[in-house]
Amino acid sequence: MSKFLGKIHYWLFDKIAWFESLEQEIINWGRAKSDLSIAEWEKEAIEKFGGPVGKVALEDVIDTSNIHGWLQDKINRAELRQAFIITKVIDSVNGENYKEDLKNIYKSQGTEAGAKHRGEYALETPDEIFNAINNYILEGMPCDRVNEVLENTRDVFSWFATTCLHTPYWNQVEGNVDNFYALREEWTRAFVEALTDEYAYEVKNENERRVHKIYRK
Repeated sequence: MSKFLGKIHYWLFDKIAWFESLEQEIINWGRAKSDLSIAEWEKEAIEKFGGPVGKVALEDVIDTSNIHGWLQDKINRAELRQAFIITKVIDSVNGENYKEDLKNIYKSQGTEAGAKHRGEYALETPDEIFNAINNYILEGMPCDRVNEVLENTRDVFSWFATTCLHTPYWNQVEGNVDNFYALREEWTRAFVEALTDEYAYEVKNENERRVHKIYRK
């Protein structure tokens, strides 16, 4: 490990890699659809926002003189590429039908990730599941601290985001951020279901906030 890098940097880099793998799965799926110009959209996304980091060692590519800025830049680019490609798919002629396919891609990856870690955590309280989820999903930089906890007991853990970090990306590509949340919530639900039989996940709109809850069944 580089003397300039800590565990938190590798942790965040892994989350970026996960997000890029979702992007690649969407692209692979789209290549099989003759009515989608997925290769063209992928090229355009890379031209506009830069390409994925790819499967490389963090210490081989990061700018150690600007670690925070480099990681933030890679998050920005990954969020924009994925928002761009998903928006292109949904805005296509058969886009409404393809929403279910996109949900299934997210669900499949959520199931795979949850099953991978099943039995790895003690999971005595639902906040441990939240922490496991947070090892995957991108919610800005650790210093952003956007999640506010509403309830934290042995049976229920609930939270909401005080700020939506994703809206600016989706606005930039003229997309609808609600599509992002619909997809990510499918991933989260599938992840929890595969991780444990004792808890479930749900999300509701309460007082103009999207409230997430992990609860004991």
